[in-house]
Amino acid sequence: MEEIKKKYIIDESSKKVAVQIDINDYEKLEQLIEDYALGKYMEENDPTEVLTLNEARVLYEKMKTEEKGGNTGK
Repeated sequence: MEEIKKKYIIDESSKKVAVQIDINDYEKLEQLIEDYALGKYMEENDPTEVLTLNEARVLYEKMKTEEKGGNTGK
């Protein structure tokens, strides 16, 4: 994996309190985390339940939309 260029934000005591990274690096990290979480989710579910590729894509997009919109289904 490529090195992530970081800029540290420090407080008055020169203590690191935050980090700033390039948007492209952030998007790559976000995708890696999302892919990892999806893989874990798939491992934890009933292996006998089989979806077609299209069904899986529809379900995944629905889950992403609900997550981003804060929809809890209530």
